[in-house]
Amino acid sequence: MKRVQTLRTKKDRFSLLFDPKAIFIFAGLTFGLIILFILSSSLGELFVHPIDVVKVMFGQGDQSDRLVVNMFRMPRILTALFVGVGLAVSGAILQGMIRNPLASPDIIGLTGGAGVGVVSFLALFSNDDNALTVSISWMPLASFLGAILVGVLVYLFAYKNGVSPMRLVLIGIGISALTQALITMLMILGPIYRASQANIWLTGSVYGSNWNEVKIIIPVVVLFVLLSMIVARRINAQELGEETASGIGVHLERDRILFLILSTGLTGISVAFAGGIGFVGLMAPHIARRLVGSSYGALIPVSAVMGAILVMGADLIGRTLFLPVEVPAGVFTAAIGAPYFIYLLYTSKRS
Repeated sequence: MKRVQTLRTKKDRFSLLFDPKAIFIFAGLTFGLIILFILSSSLGELFVHPIDVVKVMFGQGDQSDRLVVNMFRMPRILTALFVGVGLAVSGAILQGMIRNPLASPDIIGLTGGAGVGVVSFLALFSNDDNALTVSISWMPLASFLGAILVGVLVYLFAYKNGVSPMRLVLIGIGISALTQALITMLMILGPIYRASQANIWLTGSVYGSNWNEVKIIIPVVVLFVLLSMIVARRINAQELGEETASGIGVHLERDRILFLILSTGLTGISVAFAGGIGFVGLMAPHIARRLVGSSYGALIPVSAVMGAILVMGADLIGRTLFLPVEVPAGVFTAAIGAPYFIYLLYTSKRS
């Protein structure tokens, strides 16, 4: 039986290749994500039965349950979900673009650049009463500008008759260290309450998410993920290598700029509302690649679901396991991701 099947319309006006195994895996992960979503809405200081959670989702249930689920838990759960999607797809794009399994938004500096943008935004547009003087809707733009600036710098410094994947990673790690220094300087120069707030945010947390933020992050992430699916074939071509890709008519540099914009956009919006949740962009694409292979038509959606599961799971553990204390989700993703990164370095060295 062929792994890839072909779907054709009458008169062959439209055809589509699909992998039944990948569809089955995607459906299974999506079902698991739905279960995790319900559990996250159910568990906390105040327990809401999962059946009651489902009733609330359909506009029914008690008023107290609707208050707890809709007002207190749903915004942070949705934020965690789409942050996970954004970081995972961003990591998948980067790994395909530079053909390096070590690439991810936090490792090559995109997360740090977005962090500089957000901390600068908080420092410049806050008053003595700890209130923003401009709309929070501008914060994703600041995060995106910080991420795109770092992305351009990494690309320019790594370019030498083309972009060497390993050189790009090494330069990205160096610029990432520079962004951390800039963030620390901004925190020291700013008010003490801003330093404390920024420190918690940089660890990676969706605590305090609200519906206004959800209304911003959902359409942006959905748009960028759809665009990523459209250019999935071009990412597949990049993984063939520069000579082969050029031989089949791929515009390498133009496509890389496009991929960089997509990756920085997803990273910027994610970091703006959840901070530096690390290693999701590294782990999720790797797990997805082991499940469905390296074809980006299947890899991107499976990575997206896996990223959502990682961030939602980390947030659920952080806010329930150590009650009444809440631990940022970034602590748990880093605890898993750091050893995984070391493992990847070890296997890359052996190969």
